Amino acid sequence: MTVYLVGAGPGDPDLLTVKATRLLQRADVVVYDRLIEPAVLDLAPPWAEMIDVGKRPGAPTDSQTRINDVLIDRGRRFDCVVRLKGGDPFVFGRGGEEALELRAAGIDVEAVPGITSALAAPAAAGIPVTMRGVSSGFTVVTGHQDPNTDQWLDWDALARTGTTLVILMGASRTTLISQRLIAAGMATDTAVAIVYSATTDHESVTRTTLAELPDIEVTNPSTLVIGSVAAQSVIKTELTQCLAEVTMAAAGLNRGETGLAPAVDAIPASPGHFNTNALANHHELANHQQPANRHEPANNHQPAGNGEAAGSQEPAHRQETTDRNEPTRKGALR
Repeated sequence: MTVYLVGAGPGDPDLLTVKATRLLQRADVVVYDRLIEPAVLDLAPPWAEMIDVGKRPGAPTDSQTRINDVLIDRGRRFDCVVRLKGGDPFVFGRGGEEALELRAAGIDVEAVPGITSALAAPAAAGIPVTMRGVSSGFTVVTGHQDPNTDQWLDWDALARTGTTLVILMGASRTTLISQRLIAAGMATDTAVAIVYSATTDHESVTRTTLAELPDIEVTNPSTLVIGSVAAQSVIKTELTQCLAEVTMAAAGLNRGETGLAPAVDAIPASPGHFNTNALANHHELANHQQPANRHEPANNHQPAGNGEAAGSQEPAHRQETTDRNEPTRKGALR
């Protein structure tokens, strides 16, 4: 009888480890957190007991104690219990606490590492957390520290490192984060990227600066990337693809001009308030203006109901709509 502390990765089921997938497929019980993607849960067999122990705002303070009790109870009665956690079980997942409780109860525990969103979210957005000549390191911290701890983060030190700062669970504290880092000496124009729901169909990237971060409405699950690398987009993500095609459409691609790659390479790596799902509308517009023999990328990230605008000739003036769960400008029409 073993309880497996399994990292579910950042969201995309394809990013699960082989071992995590195998354990899910033979699990007797799956005890899972709130933000686990349904497609990941679907890997469990139909006979498995599925227990949602996701913590929600305003949950009782003893909710972790109840989770421990569930794990100990099921661990004593079943051969394969999967404790499924987003990202990696030992990165802000309380996996260490649960492992100690299980061991104290005499139950075998095994950790199955997962890809943490601290690395997956920047990568999905085309942001390298380290890059020669730009950033020689990175630090991962929580933006939602336990108020009962006396080990407070040293924000002054974080502001002075000169490397990449990745903040998890900081959606509700962006104003405080911005104020604290600026007060500690970090430049107001430091690049910031907000990666929402990384690697899922709802993924979006918003780029801004440290001074303007408080003006952005950020919702979970979002990862904040702060530092020079946050202005980078080194791969052809949905964001760069959409920007490139809007640029080409505005430049008169409908006159028969071709050549997508140069336009992608020409996109400047500078902060801006870009939302990939909103830009997908422009992506559709640009595809409509392409020559007939040009390959058309799949538009599975486009918001429903916007296809009728594809024939517009003024992409720069199209109203951008945003999913209500994505980061948006405060005060924007929603």
